[in-house]
Amino acid sequence: MTLLDGTSIALAPLLPWVFLVPLFVVALTILALAVFRRARGVWLRALAVTVLALALLNPSLVQEKREAIKDVAVVVLDASPSQNIGDRRARAEAELERLTERLKAFDDLELRVVRAGDAESGASAINETHLFDALNRAMADVPRRRMAGAVLITDGQVHDVPENLARLAEIGPVHTLLTGNRDEGDRRLAIVQAPAYGLVGKPVELTIRVDDMPGRQSADAAVTLRQDGGPPRTIRVPVGRDFHMELPVNHGGQNVLEMEVEAARQELTLANNRTAVVVNGVRDRLRVLLVSGEPHAGERTWRNLLKADPSVDLVHFTILRPPEKQDGTPIRELSLIAFPIRELFEIKLDEFDLIIFDRYRRRGVLPQMYLENIAEYVQKGGALLEASGQGYATPLSLFRTPLGQVMPAEPTGQAIDRPFKPTVTEVGRRHPVTAGLPGDRPDGEPSWGRWFHQVEVVPGNGAVVMNGADNRPLLILDRVGKGRVAQLASDQMWLWSRGFEGGGPQAELLRRLAHWLMKEPELEENDLRAHVDGNRITVERRSLEPDPRNVTLTTPSDETRTLEMTEDRTGRTSATVIAVEPGIYRITDGERTALAVVGAVNPPELADVRSTGDRLSGVAGETGGGVHWISDTEGGVRPGIDVRRTRPDRPQTGDDWIGLRANGDFTVTGVSEVPLLPVGAVLALALGALLLAWRREGR
Repeated sequence: MTLLDGTSIALAPLLPWVFLVPLFVVALTILALAVFRRARGVWLRALAVTVLALALLNPSLVQEKREAIKDVAVVVLDASPSQNIGDRRARAEAELERLTERLKAFDDLELRVVRAGDAESGASAINETHLFDALNRAMADVPRRRMAGAVLITDGQVHDVPENLARLAEIGPVHTLLTGNRDEGDRRLAIVQAPAYGLVGKPVELTIRVDDMPGRQSADAAVTLRQDGGPPRTIRVPVGRDFHMELPVNHGGQNVLEMEVEAARQELTLANNRTAVVVNGVRDRLRVLLVSGEPHAGERTWRNLLKADPSVDLVHFTILRPPEKQDGTPIRELSLIAFPIRELFEIKLDEFDLIIFDRYRRRGVLPQMYLENIAEYVQKGGALLEASGQGYATPLSLFRTPLGQVMPAEPTGQAIDRPFKPTVTEVGRRHPVTAGLPGDRPDGEPSWGRWFHQVEVVPGNGAVVMNGADNRPLLILDRVGKGRVAQLASDQMWLWSRGFEGGGPQAELLRRLAHWLMKEPELEENDLRAHVDGNRITVERRSLEPDPRNVTLTTPSDETRTLEMTEDRTGRTSATVIAVEPGIYRITDGERTALAVVGAVNPPELADVRSTGDRLSGVAGETGGGVHWISDTEGGVRPGIDVRRTRPDRPQTGDDWIGLRANGDFTVTGVSEVPLLPVGAVLALALGALLLAWRREGR
């Protein structure tokens, strides 16, 4: 048993207990009989037996040299985005400073301070506040007998409270110091349901909801909508109920709809008044009209490339027998079904996503009116690809028709018939259609095969992205009205598909051409885009000309900062920034604007930003801790809460104080042992008692 701090009595029996116990039993039995018979000298005999028994037990005084071990207390500071509301962060930092100074005054306490929920904690930190993960990591190497407890300085919006609260009791009392104010109110806009994908040209249904907390502040609220950075429009949305609306999917790729609800009378932050929906537009079927002129070896190549894609609906209009050919073949054997020329080139022309002319020249088959329809189709937003054959260099060229007004290059009337390798121009290395084509070598000759024919043309306003023989324009891209046109001044792409001299990237080039012609955002040549990976935002700008301008980034909390753009070898400029809060980030270079949506659609961090102790009251109750408000809107700023060291079996919190468990753990650095019954004294005492008993019995 413990007599003094570090002092105890230890027994080291001279005989094994298997001998001592029977011996003690026999001695006690004899003494009991002696007492029963009232024998003389029995108490002296009992004294002698007791002394001998103690001598056999060999007691000693053990004194330990102990060194106290400090208990460990952890203070977890909530550094999540919701702490930026009002003066929460200032209160938290001030309380941390006061608490740190107070706890360092305890010599028997080791203090560990952990910041959790900031952007450096990872991508999930800006969506949710994880304080208990940080607490568990801080206590991972601490033995249970040294855990004094923990203090959480937070607004109460914690999203990783353990389900098994009993395990937290091992840490000690877990106290919460709230940084917000009582009776706070806020309004938020949330996305209830939104599809990730939608068909181009068809609307998708969204469900949104406006909530006022703790109670409704108005019957409805104005919500401003802005799609893809376009002009805003406003709708009225009921408060406290789901609201259904439609979003038109105007193009492939990302369709971004920004939404912002007007501020309420009580607001903590406007960050959760804004949200965005990103719907990726996909095309159900790509309708392509292929118009072939003179039959040639590459005609089937175009057809095979287009038919290889299951999402392409191909209509192939080919001229097998021109009007001037008269060979006596009976009319009834020329065609079984009349080709629907009027239906294709007049009635249903606008239903096609892309029109391709392959080696076509005027032959009296398509009336001028139909060619005018195609030119108008391009002006209104259609897509046209022309692969020039020999006919483009003759007076029968398509350039001499109404289509000439949308063609990007004018023929000189000359054709080049000698081997050459198509090469990507400097502009082409910046253009997404030809940048990084497989086989292209910026510092040398490309690895793809040669072509043998090219029509000499003079480009107009378009961008020349590939050259051919004598560095003459081979592939020209242009925007005409609302539409786009691509012209390939050769009909020999089929050599690549046949694998001649190793072939070439004909499939990839045609895919990019088709997507650029149909205005896919991923292939815009002058574009500002933002990509989000976790909480990392990468801003990328593409342009056909060097553009050294920096960009301005606006955060969800309306703070602005300038990002310095750096240029890479492909001519693209980019910058990277770490997002510190969820929401919509707006990036602009003064001419173009890009949006980046960071975090989940409805991040828990912004779902309810009111300060509350409800989430942590169960933790406090299970561990013996307390929940306290650092400040109170009614009583002003409260005095600092006192900190005490408490025994494990005593209360750990009060109205104005919190306790940290004093475990009193130690390590033994040395031991000294002193016998309590010296042998000589024991023998003398035992013999004296026996002699006195013998003398008394002899009287």
